Amino acid sequence: MGARYEFMVLGPLEIRRDGVPVPLGAARLRALLAALLVDAGRTVPVECLARRVWGDRQPARVPNALQNYVLRLRRALGRDLLLTRPSGYLLDVAPQDVDLHRFTALVRHGRTALEAGRPAEASGPLHEAVRLWRGDPLPDLPAESLREVLPALGEALLDALELRIDADLALGRHARVLSELRALAGAHPLRERFHEQRMLALHRSGRQGEALDCYREAADTLARELGVDPGAGLRDAHRRVLAGDDAPAAFAGRDRTAGRLPAETTSFVGRARELDHVADLLTRARMVTLTGVGGVGKTRLALRAATRSAPGFPDGVWLADLAPLTDPGLLDRAVAESLGLRNHSSRPVADAVTEHLRDRRLLLVLDNCEHLVAPVAALVLRLLRWAPELTVLATSRERLAVPGEHVVVVPGLTLPERADDTGCEALRLLADRAAASAPGFRVTEANYAAVAELCHRLDGIPLAVELAAVRLNTLAAGEILDRLDDRFRLLAAPRGGGPDDRRRTLRQVIDWSHDLCTEAERLLWSRLSVFTGGFDLDAAEAVCTGGALAPGDVRDLLAALVDKSIVYAGHAGPRVRYRLLETIRQYGRDRLDERGDVAAVRLRHVRHYRDLAARAAAGWCGPREVDWLTRLRLDLPNIRSALDLCASVADLTGTGLDIAVDLGRTRCWFFSSTLGEGRHWLERLLARADGTIRPDQDVAARAMTAWVALCQGDRTGVRAFLDACRPAGAAPATHPAVRFVEGACALLVDGDTTAVDRLAKAREAFRAAGQPGDTHMATMMWAMAAAFLGPRDTALATREVYVAEAEASGAEWAGSWATWCAGVAELRYGDPVRALPRLRDALDRQRAVGDDWGPVWGVESLAWATAAVARPGPAATLLGAAEGLRRDMGVDLTGLLPFHTAHLSAELRVREELGDEAYVVAHDAGFTAADRVALALELTSEKRPDGLPERPDGLYGT
Repeated sequence: MGARYEFMVLGPLEIRRDGVPVPLGAARLRALLAALLVDAGRTVPVECLARRVWGDRQPARVPNALQNYVLRLRRALGRDLLLTRPSGYLLDVAPQDVDLHRFTALVRHGRTALEAGRPAEASGPLHEAVRLWRGDPLPDLPAESLREVLPALGEALLDALELRIDADLALGRHARVLSELRALAGAHPLRERFHEQRMLALHRSGRQGEALDCYREAADTLARELGVDPGAGLRDAHRRVLAGDDAPAAFAGRDRTAGRLPAETTSFVGRARELDHVADLLTRARMVTLTGVGGVGKTRLALRAATRSAPGFPDGVWLADLAPLTDPGLLDRAVAESLGLRNHSSRPVADAVTEHLRDRRLLLVLDNCEHLVAPVAALVLRLLRWAPELTVLATSRERLAVPGEHVVVVPGLTLPERADDTGCEALRLLADRAAASAPGFRVTEANYAAVAELCHRLDGIPLAVELAAVRLNTLAAGEILDRLDDRFRLLAAPRGGGPDDRRRTLRQVIDWSHDLCTEAERLLWSRLSVFTGGFDLDAAEAVCTGGALAPGDVRDLLAALVDKSIVYAGHAGPRVRYRLLETIRQYGRDRLDERGDVAAVRLRHVRHYRDLAARAAAGWCGPREVDWLTRLRLDLPNIRSALDLCASVADLTGTGLDIAVDLGRTRCWFFSSTLGEGRHWLERLLARADGTIRPDQDVAARAMTAWVALCQGDRTGVRAFLDACRPAGAAPATHPAVRFVEGACALLVDGDTTAVDRLAKAREAFRAAGQPGDTHMATMMWAMAAAFLGPRDTALATREVYVAEAEASGAEWAGSWATWCAGVAELRYGDPVRALPRLRDALDRQRAVGDDWGPVWGVESLAWATAAVARPGPAATLLGAAEGLRRDMGVDLTGLLPFHTAHLSAELRVREELGDEAYVVAHDAGFTAADRVALALELTSEKRPDGLPERPDGLYGT
């Protein structure tokens, strides 16, 4: 019977054989063992071992130096434990023999039980996990060793302590943990969870005053050290203490959100070992990168691992697909968009993302990073430093080289190793996909040899296997193999099974699929490569026709490419959307380049999306406005690609400005992206304007930029862009857009009564120019100016004009704002009780059309109306909800004078009626609500037996 080893890394490195310590003197030898123990039972690549052992001070001949230490380690431990593998070395020990892996398993068990509401079951494993620690991890190693691993180990211990204390609090052990929490909060003053737990423990011990002192100390520390306010968890604990809420549910964990992961459309085959490995890494590492050749299945593995790991991330799992991104300057915005952030302010987007993630425990999946390695690495490093509970899982064809990064090289699928091996992954995938495209195909004794050889020739690359499976409806496995053999012989080279070989295999398989297409299909494939993200049939016909492709040919050719699995089709609303996998798209781009057609096809792509934006702008504030918004949202990746080309080619600058301005006129930047992105494109394009654009384009673009800056609350930017309009072209004061922005500026920045007349003139100028959408926007601002600044008669008359025109237009979004303006006018000059249902209806309609911008003002105005009908409790809650929406959207209320004035008036009134302490409690209830719009609709519902305005006394009463 062999000796039993125990390995300990949660403290100084220790090895025991049958209970007896094993001496291991040399520091580098100990570092090598620790580097292997971190991934015990798995192959650790040579390059990874070198980084862990020597850091940045690697010897000149790493393989030789490493082999020397491996031989010495084998002499100390025995040859059977340390195995050589093609890409590295494997320490063949069971997970239970390594304290780190026992710790990870115990924490996983405890976390699962705690999240399921079973704190008694969670307590034991979590206490046992923490007891495994004997001090700082591996303090006896050289300073440069395992620098990418040690911070993650320390973070894992703190995470386990938080969970164990959560379990103790849920079991009523608040008195026992007080001294420990004082020490932890002192040692980790920026870790908000310890302050939160200490506050709750003090509160449940009857020490409310000390709990409030704890909050003030934590808030002061965060403000002094980081310049930030306490996060949602700490604020919620503060609210509970103020409200005297002693419910045990306060300690059961945080609210869970599902995040955003796409549903799988095909079965997931194999990858059990890789999936276990990645899922395990995500429990103990904060940065994991899956690398490998295109088509090897990095994305599918990442998404499946993320789904499995979701229970460990209370704030959800979120996917950012970076493949469509062409402008590195939009990386921060792409990540913000993937997280559901719609920050419209002029502050740097990275700051908003960092603040959003700072107190959240979530998993961020960054897919397809290879074309943006440097900017992605910089952003990830920043986020990991400032968001201590964030974990990042990336896919890329090369590592990001971020400190602490764990790199997992995704191999091909397992291959048949014997004559009866039908369980290997590559063969299972081939059979599964063939069942869909070739229902009559089966793996039989007669065809097994050819099928197995086919899987080997494809190196187990999933995309290559799937492309071959499609052909089984017309060719036998042996026939496919013969045709592949012809191509492989042409490109014959020594094969060692490495990444270069797999990359060559995939290229050959795609070449073969390309050869099997007709010439017309090949031409369409190459031209479709200019699309980013996806496209519809109209776009394909507009961009890809010409020369050998007639408009009527594209539909049938596209269907043929779908049948061959070159193009994928799916429904998105009333239209079918098409897309190419990134590897297939890049192949098509190479072929397009070989044809010399890239410039011509990309120009047709730009013109198509210029025309699309122009048609959307012309149809804005009409019956199809919501359809246009949906279409623009789906095509935003292509629009960004078109804008990027326009910003790079001098002759296209004017075209780019037309696109950016028209998207502003349709409010696309409000609905589908952010004002900041709209401003980014406008400023980037204007910076290139060197006499190649028309004066009217220049004025329109500068006026639109001023309008965007105004909506962001950027007074300085508004003035600068308006000033730039004046010398930019002939008689700019007569340009309707300039008149409109000047009138809006008079309303929102100056609170000047002349805004009513200025906006009326802008309205007429737009009408004369035949621009109905812009006419509606001017009418809306005119009615708003009259409601805030005009006399009563003007306000009410203007309201009627606006409502009538909006209803006649049949535009749902326009109608929602007309209803809102009518409610504000009623609130200021009529009856607040009658204003409430109008304002509520406007909010409900805005929510129904997916308007995220409108509810910022809808909830705020409901707060004004609720305060006006003398219900201070719900008014305070609505003011808190509105503030939360403004924070999420990045709106600066101080830059919008009429709104700010009305807000201060309502807040002062409510504070006086409630008192400061009750105001804070009610305000925080709105600010921290998960769905603030739903809360506002519920609080003001006429169907509630205690609804407004008849609500009785109580928390929300008088």
